[in-house]
Amino acid sequence: MRVLVTGAAGFIGFHLSRRLLAEGCQVDGLDGMTPYYDVTLKAARWAELYKSPLFRGKVAMLENGAEVFADKPDVIVHLAAQAGVRYSLENPRAYVDSNLLGTYNVMELARSRAVSHFLLASTSSVYGANTAMPFRETDRTDHPLTLYAATKKATEDMAHSYAHLWKIPTTAFRFFTVYGPWGRPDMALFKFVAATLKGEPIEVYGRGEMKRDFTYIDDLVEAVRRLMDLPPREGEPAGPMDSLSPAAPYRVVNIGGGQPVGLLPFIDAIERALGVPIQRRMREMQKGDVPATWAAPDLLRALTGYVPQTEVEPGVRAFVDWYRGRYGA
Repeated sequence: MRVLVTGAAGFIGFHLSRRLLAEGCQVDGLDGMTPYYDVTLKAARWAELYKSPLFRGKVAMLENGAEVFADKPDVIVHLAAQAGVRYSLENPRAYVDSNLLGTYNVMELARSRAVSHFLLASTSSVYGANTAMPFRETDRTDHPLTLYAATKKATEDMAHSYAHLWKIPTTAFRFFTVYGPWGRPDMALFKFVAATLKGEPIEVYGRGEMKRDFTYIDDLVEAVRRLMDLPPREGEPAGPMDSLSPAAPYRVVNIGGGQPVGLLPFIDAIERALGVPIQRRMREMQKGDVPATWAAPDLLRALTGYVPQTEVEPGVRAFVDWYRGRYGA
């Protein structure tokens, strides 16, 4: 199988590409190598992928054109995006360029190459102001709280229109707080570990009362890999919980374990993994944050027979081990 992975030098794209290469898939990786965070980390991931002769990489911005590889991919997994809730308050244009225009170009590629399955990454942030939990794929998502969430919801709607017009089997997956080795430096786990090992305090927003459905990276990759083999078919719902569209071969799927963990217990797990006391500075919740996220995993289970299950303690420990190995801390 030939798979085009956009954002292949990113956190999730790297792990998925590595999994596909291990299975013997041909992976065409595309990444803009934008400087939103440390480009040397992206380059290190890229170098790991190039250890496989089945990997081809190209550095290019999505909005500059979709015709990136001559060969027709069987499947496209679109992971490239401008990520980060808080950064969308500082540089909103980056989200329009990458998430909207970039996704349009990838959808055009999926249409012109008539791929067998188009998969794209969305986020739990699209649930926005919803307060009923756990979040279900059939819930309305009409009240995004940040431009980041709004652009991701827009990509879901754009992909649905293409699935309807061109009959492209399409799956959008909503991620829930993904963490693990090779993670992004702008995410809480990375920042907390880096600060603590420098002897600096961490800032705990929402006074630590927030809860998140933390998803370990290997679990997420397993779920995405299983979904790749399950293109939606019109008129064939998996059950009453299915988000399958009545007008297109399209569905959205939560990828989360349905086990929310409080921020303070998460920090306690980091402290135990580091073996170093963590200095906490309590702060009020930041603009755009939500108090809790919690996935209903019923649809994922019905489709794949799988639900993320790695507990926070071993997941955090794996990240800390990787961090110390890479940065010598």
